[in-house]
Amino acid sequence: MRDDERKRRYDEDPDDEFEGLFKDIEEDDFYDDPVEDDDEERIEDIEAQLKRLFGSEGSSELEERAARADSGRELEVHVTGVYERIEHGQPRALLVQLRDNYGRTVPIVIGPFEAHAIATALNDETPPRPMTHDLTRNILTRLGVSIDRVLIDDLWQGTFYAKIYLLHGDEEIEVDSRPSDAIALALRFRAPIYMAESVLEAEGQPDEF
Repeated sequence: MRDDERKRRYDEDPDDEFEGLFKDIEEDDFYDDPVEDDDEERIEDIEAQLKRLFGSEGSSELEERAARADSGRELEVHVTGVYERIEHGQPRALLVQLRDNYGRTVPIVIGPFEAHAIATALNDETPPRPMTHDLTRNILTRLGVSIDRVLIDDLWQGTFYAKIYLLHGDEEIEVDSRPSDAIALALRFRAPIYMAESVLEAEGQPDEF
């Protein structure tokens, strides 16, 4: 249909213009092309190639693979406090409690000296003379070394393991550490603390508060 004829029909009755529009589409056969056998074969060939590339696992296997990938994640946690645990039939224990952004808490048993070092850092207290963790911070600072982050990355037979990541210029240095010492130093450097998702899944408890 030519443009001048469209305009004339629209001036006479605007509704007729839409009817004519759909009629023109049908007449132009925009949607009348059948799916050829060659197209179906190409689609099947593409699907076969995708299966060869990505495997043909079922959805359950893919979900398990995704879960294993998630277990390698590292999530930031925050120190919520140091407290003493007293339970009937159990020896007294000092714990530092860590909490992630999803409300899961992980208590870690620590010694009295480390508990004091963490508590003083949380309260921004400065001892009259530098204690061990304060001395360590002063030495690292004088040497131009800072703490980039701390990672609690493993749990084996009830024992937590951690790493401290130091920065010296452009060089990153990984140091094995007890979680209590790593936390005490991270707080003094105001460095973030991370925990592996696998550890959170194993020991994480829902926060009651």
